[in-house]
Amino acid sequence: MVRVGSLFSQVLRLIDRNDFSRAVRRHDAEKGAKGFRCWDQLVAMLFCHMAGADSLREICGGLATALGKLVHLGLKKAPPRSTLSYANTHRPWELFETVFYDVLARCRDLAWTKRRRFRFNNPLRSLDSTTIDLCAEVFDWAAFRRTKGAVKLHLQLDHRGCPPCWALVTEGARHDVKAAQSLSFAPGRSWRWTGGTTTTGCSAGGPRTGCSLSPERRKRCSARSWRHGRCRRTAT
Repeated sequence: MVRVGSLFSQVLRLIDRNDFSRAVRRHDAEKGAKGFRCWDQLVAMLFCHMAGADSLREICGGLATALGKLVHLGLKKAPPRSTLSYANTHRPWELFETVFYDVLARCRDLAWTKRRRFRFNNPLRSLDSTTIDLCAEVFDWAAFRRTKGAVKLHLQLDHRGCPPCWALVTEGARHDVKAAQSLSFAPGRSWRWTGGTTTTGCSAGGPRTGCSLSPERRKRCSARSWRHGRCRRTAT
């Protein structure tokens, strides 16, 4: 009996297999399947992201090197490259969207039950962004620099476990302030903007929604929250 599994198997435990089976039947995702299940496809693609694999050969080869441990992941054997490619092309993506929201709801419930020594009076949210590099020859619409393409992913994170609350994909040259100014925030919340720039301030809907947004400096970060018409500021 294995008392402690791998980190990958612990991540897979967050997915309820009964809910996953119901989602497969609801979307009819295994119609015409001959042995390669949707669970096998999910494990293979999660391994792709966690291992940083860049091709089908790396995914299938990486799983094939752990034949004795695949049973703990719910797999019988590593999938062939052609089978995985066909499944990624023809199976409905709505299945994995349903799985994502189910896991997100479960992670939020777990985050609510975890107690922390330091807590804000109001719910704390963070706005952060990352640039995803793309090949300029393949993705000609994602113009970023002369020889490189990119898109920017803007995320809103909840500090109770840091699950994502909101995401926006823009062109790579879009500034974080421009993306933040297009948002509307719920009143009575504290916001922290991890822009990483020298911008002195950013207001995103503060007068309209009762919230304000201020950037994080490299040496000093500040957060502002509006509550009952008064501004409270904390700095670290």
